Amino acid sequence: MRRRRKTKILATLGPATSSPERIRALFDAGVDVFRINMSHTSHTALGELHRAVRSLETQVGRPIGILVDLQGPKIRLGTLAGGSRMLKEGEQVRLVRKVSADDPNDIPIPHPEVFSAIKMRHTLLIDDGRVRLRLLSVKDNYADATVVVGGEISDRKGVNLPDTILPIPAMTPKDRSDLDAALNLGVDWIALSFVQRPEDVAELKKVVAGRAAVLAKIEKPKALDQLGDILEMADALMVARGDLGVELPLEAVPGRQKQIIRTARKAGKPVVVATQMLESMIGAPVPTRAEVSDVATAVFEGADAVMLSAETASGSYPIEAVQVMDRIAAAVEGDPLYLSILESQRNAPEETTADAIMAAVHQITHTIHARAVVCWTKSGSTGLRAARERPEAPIVVLTPLIQTARRLALAWGLHCVTTEDAHDLDDVVDRAARIAFQEGFAKPGERIVVTAGVPLGTPGSTNLLRVAFVGPTSG
Repeated sequence: MRRRRKTKILATLGPATSSPERIRALFDAGVDVFRINMSHTSHTALGELHRAVRSLETQVGRPIGILVDLQGPKIRLGTLAGGSRMLKEGEQVRLVRKVSADDPNDIPIPHPEVFSAIKMRHTLLIDDGRVRLRLLSVKDNYADATVVVGGEISDRKGVNLPDTILPIPAMTPKDRSDLDAALNLGVDWIALSFVQRPEDVAELKKVVAGRAAVLAKIEKPKALDQLGDILEMADALMVARGDLGVELPLEAVPGRQKQIIRTARKAGKPVVVATQMLESMIGAPVPTRAEVSDVATAVFEGADAVMLSAETASGSYPIEAVQVMDRIAAAVEGDPLYLSILESQRNAPEETTADAIMAAVHQITHTIHARAVVCWTKSGSTGLRAARERPEAPIVVLTPLIQTARRLALAWGLHCVTTEDAHDLDDVVDRAARIAFQEGFAKPGERIVVTAGVPLGTPGSTNLLRVAFVGPTSG
């Protein structure tokens, strides 16, 4: 089953899409990777969803990725005296290090790490930024602040601290429990929420120990200051525009989105654009024109994948949302401007044999109008290098490892097929031509470009490039 677009679609499973029938319908509509949000999923439900996706994978004969999204640390208000309070602009308030407040003038925050990290003039946001405070003074157990933007606050509302690096671990005890459950099942990707620094990713990578790939969600402004170092540790990035849009001025988010996409593309690692992409389709069968433009912009920019959250997890039109996203991506990729934009953003190859080979593949594919690029890979690195070049021709990845194929389901343009390792150089070329024909990428007499590593089966050793004809007996 071949997709007619190169940008991948990541969709969140939830109450609206938890049955095997709905998951199959989502896949048929265009989903490449399924996301399971552990903020709203029990371990029992996680196991059921995992089994349903793996069963579907067997039915359709195509590798499907599963991404588990860890909740991450949440900072919330405690219990207010009276349950709620209206704050007025210019008013001075006191934040106290308590679970609950008896004094109606106090705002409790039951997180000692907040008081150890905040400083004078730092901003504190409550309820997704609807209320904004600026700190005037900070003590060990309380802080005084002035209200910059007023509004009503109530018990347990979320707190954001855009100016502050909090001395808290990237994973809570709940996250570690969820992580163990996910790894025991054999999921393909783990997404880490609220990444602040590269050490957060390193901590998760150490626990994962290669059993899954790690995606860092960029939703804290402080993460942008160390984006390169975070990306060096992570296997992929997500532009998580929800919290990023709370902690940054809204008008700054599109520029930061482009920065994150281009940084990931330069490194040759997948990047996902997420949050509110087709938000109106939670309750409506068609999106707004602005939402269509938003998805199209991410595709034009060369993002590896675009993501649906509540649209598919709890919305009224989950299948239609995926169909709309599929049509938008396909339309953009058929636009004459698309390839020229991607070409203008290509980076010079690094001074390695593998990068030089892939740059040559890109040039040769374009010059001879090859029908497909076929990459042999074990670790997945050859496939990612091919995707980094963003070639015109489809990329077929041949791998003996189903785990590699599933992880690469997130990467731009990669059509993954599991097959046993090549036996010799003739087999490398002959099987590449046969599979390109069988998968519908090339007809007899057409040319393909084949890459592999010699000695065969050596991870990361891409050093072979062959142009091959698909023969009349390839079928």
